[in-house]
Amino acid sequence: ALESIDFKNALEQFQNLVEKMIIQKTKESSGLCTKDGDEIDYDKFYSTTRTLFGPAVKDQNIQAFFRKIMSNADERPEWPEIFGCFTGERDGMSSPSKESMVLLISEKQQITHSVVKRKDIIKGIVKVPLLDLTITASQRGVLTVFNKQRKSFFSYSFYFHQDTAWITGCDYLPNLKYVVAVTESTVILWDYKSKESKSDGFVIKPMKNCLLCVCTVTMADNLAKDTILMGDDKGYVYLLTITSDDFIMKQSKTGKVSQFKVLDSESFDIPKRKLHDDWVGKVKYFPALKRFGSCSTDSINSFVLDDIKRLEDQLPVKEFSVPKGVNAFTYCGKAKVIVTGG
Repeated sequence: ALESIDFKNALEQFQNLVEKMIIQKTKESSGLCTKDGDEIDYDKFYSTTRTLFGPAVKDQNIQAFFRKIMSNADERPEWPEIFGCFTGERDGMSSPSKESMVLLISEKQQITHSVVKRKDIIKGIVKVPLLDLTITASQRGVLTVFNKQRKSFFSYSFYFHQDTAWITGCDYLPNLKYVVAVTESTVILWDYKSKESKSDGFVIKPMKNCLLCVCTVTMADNLAKDTILMGDDKGYVYLLTITSDDFIMKQSKTGKVSQFKVLDSESFDIPKRKLHDDWVGKVKYFPALKRFGSCSTDSINSFVLDDIKRLEDQLPVKEFSVPKGVNAFTYCGKAKVIVTGG
């Protein structure tokens, strides 16, 4: 493997090479460049990159990187692209357990079970480490739980369809042992432990605004209830607490939706607060901080980080402004930083 100091030097030389190529391409576009011995063509770029990084880079990634510079010199590629970090494995030849010489990757396992059909996409994927579960929700209503046992995956799927509502997010309720998913107008609670032929669960409806995201608030103060956060298309963040008693006491007279019993949303106390002036793209609760986060493409109220009690009062919240808003965020406990992506 390359020594870190050698890699740093190689990377600096590679970046200098890219800068020369961009200058060369810019001059060519302006009609100022004349052919000379310093011209960098593909063969020279290929051989120099191979000399710097050796077998850590693949031919197709070198070719793609060179083509990207030549097609648009103004949009500079990031250096990890030369190692194929932003492209999928297409050749199928590399072993997933083999370590890259530059960037270490953990062993991967592909799930060959087909959980979605054509013209359907995965809208949510959640890992539950304590139970070794992976949950996926597709836009058209396929909820799937993968359980890794004996080095193979077992899956339980249920197809939920109501009118034309699309699923927009999912999570796991650790105390009630249910999968929660949100559509444009409902909250789905799926008892994945029931057999596939007898899938059981509940639907909370109607929700007035279009729900776009959901997450679980993990607190160990009460094992008989779970709390979830939801965001909608009007900038509101909701706080919904569900207990096992709700499944019995709050069933609606409207009957069932498929195999799912209907719970009247009007019977729940659902605090909400408008935190953004645009769609809420993501909500997340951080147990280590005892705070929740929500983000939006709103340029003024782009990211909020505060106690969930702020959803039940009107006290000021800690918010940050980012031009063109925030699409994603995460927290790293080891570094004690929050990172946002716009």
